[in-house]
Amino acid sequence: MDQSPVTLEWMRSFVRVAERGSFSAAARELGLGQSTVTRHLRDLEGAVGVALLSRTTRRVTVTEEGRRYYRHSLEILRRVEQAREEARGTGAAPSGTIRISCTAALGVRAVSGIVFAFLDAYPGIEIDLGLTDERVDLVREGIDLALRLGPLTDSTLKVRTLGWSRRLLVAAPAYLAAHGRPLVPEHLATHAAVRMSNVAGSDSLPLEGPDGQRHTVRVGGRLRLDHGLAAREALIAGRGIGAAHHWLIDDCLADGRLEAILTDYALPSVPLSLLLVPERAAIGRVRLFIEFLVARIGAVPGFAAPRPSPHGPPPP
Repeated sequence: MDQSPVTLEWMRSFVRVAERGSFSAAARELGLGQSTVTRHLRDLEGAVGVALLSRTTRRVTVTEEGRRYYRHSLEILRRVEQAREEARGTGAAPSGTIRISCTAALGVRAVSGIVFAFLDAYPGIEIDLGLTDERVDLVREGIDLALRLGPLTDSTLKVRTLGWSRRLLVAAPAYLAAHGRPLVPEHLATHAAVRMSNVAGSDSLPLEGPDGQRHTVRVGGRLRLDHGLAAREALIAGRGIGAAHHWLIDDCLADGRLEAILTDYALPSVPLSLLLVPERAAIGRVRLFIEFLVARIGAVPGFAAPRPSPHGPPPP
């Protein structure tokens, strides 16, 4: 058995291959040639004396021994990075890459501007911003933090509620001119609705009236979409009435491309959560971005700060 000492470079290559499930993807992320990453893994497995990865022509998977070694590798690499930051001292300029995943429409309309400002403030830091409405495995994909709208189920991550996103019912003036303006919630049942195929319950609109009375109206229509920006375009094009986050259509309300309807009735607000990989949360540049984000997210149209009580969103 090869008794060569294990290097951090080998370990980093293994971690990325384990997270990505691909030698080529890991090589691109690390800025190395695929042959170099392959050699790192061969040397690492020779040094530890067990197979860490199972390779086929179609995929790369982590063995049981590899899963245990992966957990230890993450901890070692995190401690090395923290030690480097502490050795450099507080006067050193922060550097490195932050990998972020964000709900797609929110990323385009709100978070990207915060990211641009952060890059201007910290020129030594790079950001890899991935926009998707899919629930990404942060550990497997090597992502430091994620921003997600809606309820969450993953209890293995650190979760922080950043606020609540207000929604409202809107339609284009041309649609309202052609089909009439709903005056009470029950009128919505006779209108076309722009619905989201990737949002549970989008066939029903729960509304609370000024007297506190709750209304749940079933809605229909010929158009379903799985992306918030596409829904925005459909609403502008007059394809129907829809429930939209304020930040998604605030400019359209301002310039008259969309109008709010049934304004005396409120839709439930939606939580915005920050998800963190525990092993990455203590890294200095990640903490910097979180502080920067928290200080600015409240300026996004329609966002309300978290309530002191955990029992629900603030009144709409």
